[in-house]
Amino acid sequence: GLCLLVLRLFIGVHVFLVSCALPDSVLRRFIVRVMCSVLGLLVRQNDPRLHGTGVRVFIANHITPFDHNVISLLTSCNTPALNGAPGFICWSRGFMELGVMGSRAELVDSLKEYSSHRGNPPLLLFPEEAATNGRAGLLRFSSWPFSILDVVQPVALQVRRPLVAVSVADSSWIAELLWTFFVPFTVYQVRWMPSVPKRVDEASEDFALRVQELLAMELGVVSTRITAADRTEHMKRLRHTSRLPFVPGRCLGAPGVRPSLHRGAPEDMQVVAMAQQVKEVLPHVPLEVIRTDLAQTNCVDTTIANLLEGRVAFFPESQEAGTDLPALSTSQAAAACGIQGSMAAPSAKTATKQFAKSPVERHLSLQERKQALYDYARR
Repeated sequence: GLCLLVLRLFIGVHVFLVSCALPDSVLRRFIVRVMCSVLGLLVRQNDPRLHGTGVRVFIANHITPFDHNVISLLTSCNTPALNGAPGFICWSRGFMELGVMGSRAELVDSLKEYSSHRGNPPLLLFPEEAATNGRAGLLRFSSWPFSILDVVQPVALQVRRPLVAVSVADSSWIAELLWTFFVPFTVYQVRWMPSVPKRVDEASEDFALRVQELLAMELGVVSTRITAADRTEHMKRLRHTSRLPFVPGRCLGAPGVRPSLHRGAPEDMQVVAMAQQVKEVLPHVPLEVIRTDLAQTNCVDTTIANLLEGRVAFFPESQEAGTDLPALSTSQAAAACGIQGSMAAPSAKTATKQFAKSPVERHLSLQERKQALYDYARR
């Protein structure tokens, strides 16, 4: 792999120079595609006649930072730069600079003006706005790419390679490029789908959802409602969890395996330390309830989630315990007190203090506590 990496770095420089020197044409795409096969980038497509139908907007799922470069080896297209500062790096990666760094409305207006000129190549857009591994599902499509023109053509993209994962969350494009040169080959399978017109009086959101469903069926994955913002928030939480104290002891083995409770046992000491961590976050929860749930889950994060989401029933302790913890942050104090509704807005209903017998009443109580916490966070 290291030998391939060093060799392909030198070849990659030549590929970049050739792609810059030759004008955009069928000959240039053929030469660059053959040279990319030496770099380990193998591109396959089905029914290439479908992409010559005059469609001005291509819609594709997003897997790697080089999806737009691969598809440009098959047909002439441009992908606008949505993130990152304009400059040489942006241009060298094959993005089109529009000079618009404002709102989405300004971006859509610029792309509409670009598409109105027939001499410009078609647009290649990625409505997911974030890369996934392509094996589980599609992120929710943004609606702005579907407000440019009334006809779009979906492009189903699948990528596979041996030994190393195709896409890793939070990995930079440089790291992905080096891994691409390291592995023997990476196969890109491009499937052109028939164009999809926009229905009469159909909103852009509905049009995006319909194209997403079609693309998910073609790929054999799930069409999710998870957005790129949700993915970013999830990665932030993962990074925050990795920096929390007592990380080696946050989870003890598999869930459901009860740790040893003999006095003085190492596992017992770890359970006590984990229970103290939960107690610091949720001071109103009795310590015995925390230890009982930790004995089942063996994980601090799972126990906190169980307590916050109401999966574990308990009678809260006096809220006076929260005043003895000056080190608690505002968000932790809100999470501790807001669950019981004590910090809700005056207009909000006070959450019930007793465990309801009916599942419907318990669900409503949980929703009231969530709403109280949301109202406090907004203020």
